[in-house]
Amino acid sequence: MKKASLKTIAERMKNLDFRMMVTQDGQQVSYSRPMSNNGKVEYDGDSWFFTYEDGHKVDQIKKNQHVNLIYQTDDMLFIECTGNGEILKDKNMLKEKWVEGLDQWFPEGIDTPGICLIKVRASRVRFWHKEEEGEYIA
Repeated sequence: MKKASLKTIAERMKNLDFRMMVTQDGQQVSYSRPMSNNGKVEYDGDSWFFTYEDGHKVDQIKKNQHVNLIYQTDDMLFIECTGNGEILKDKNMLKEKWVEGLDQWFPEGIDTPGICLIKVRASRVRFWHKEEEGEYIA
């Protein structure tokens, strides 16, 4: 697969908000769910997601940090991001990543009990788009 720069990957991802997040439990069983990065689509190698700390995905990441993020568009662009997930509860980071509209799920804003961030740092990102493909390795 042809090598790609982070800039090339970021350009392809700039309008992508929703993706499937795949995590594994302690027994290597995979779980997928749709996730949004809440409109923050300027990709720099890290993906950020708001969630609640008592959710299954948080438990799974604590047991196994390996996370896959999978994107698809209508014009046949496919992206797979492989990396490690980390759970963060830092108020400053929550404030920095907060965007309007999140209060639909987190009614007390960054002070909502149990709110946290999942940070996925990419170790490898691959894309396929029609006749083109590329891979970025961090």
